[in-house]
Amino acid sequence: MSDNKIPVFDMAVRRELFERRVLVLDGVLDDDNGTLLATQMIALASADESRDIALWIHSPGGSVPAMLAIRDVMRTIPNDVSTLVLGIAYSAGQFLLSAGTRGKRKALPHARVLLHQGSSGIGGSAVDIELQADDLRHTRDTVLGLISDDIGQPRERVFDDSLHDHWFTARQALDYGLVDAIVSSFDDYRPGERLGSAPVGFAPAVAPASSVVGAGSGDGSGASAVVFRPATDAAPRIPATAEPTR
Repeated sequence: MSDNKIPVFDMAVRRELFERRVLVLDGVLDDDNGTLLATQMIALASADESRDIALWIHSPGGSVPAMLAIRDVMRTIPNDVSTLVLGIAYSAGQFLLSAGTRGKRKALPHARVLLHQGSSGIGGSAVDIELQADDLRHTRDTVLGLISDDIGQPRERVFDDSLHDHWFTARQALDYGLVDAIVSSFDDYRPGERLGSAPVGFAPAVAPASSVVGAGSGDGSGASAVVFRPATDAAPRIPATAEPTR
């Protein structure tokens, strides 16, 4: 009897796409795969400053420090970064989707996007809670301000729309400014030609299965303790325990 196994998205596939200047965020964004994605962008930019870098996203969300680091890299490298939501771009996934180069942010026809504010498990003394709440508000305002800048919507509207989970179809995401186009053919996202040799330091950007609510220092201090909680259509909300999430 033949052993028919379902193909998995393994390192060989990731390497092949990496050599074609395509990075993939699949699963929860945490500090580990966030660092990998950021440094892989830098490696690809160093190899060729003129060619686009693609970021494909299928993610329920994750770490705020990681997503901010990736966005900072996207803004400092000379390359355009095209983004594509393959299935879902929730929370931090939405943030990175919309952070792509304007005119080069796309969605597959049945993709789903989620906009909402971060959440956090806050504890400790009254003073600690007050300080953590102030930091969470600062992080929230920073993130929502960046989303507003990226999609061209007034900050007040983004704030109001993010007070509760705000779901978008691909068409609605296009109308709202989260993406610039809906994919209609393979040519819309065809990977580029392979590099002559992969830049040094390739490693697969894959989220560990255990990182459901993100990862961080765990000491509850500052921005390093912030994550965007992951979200799914069917699953109940999972509050963060160590760091705020999207």
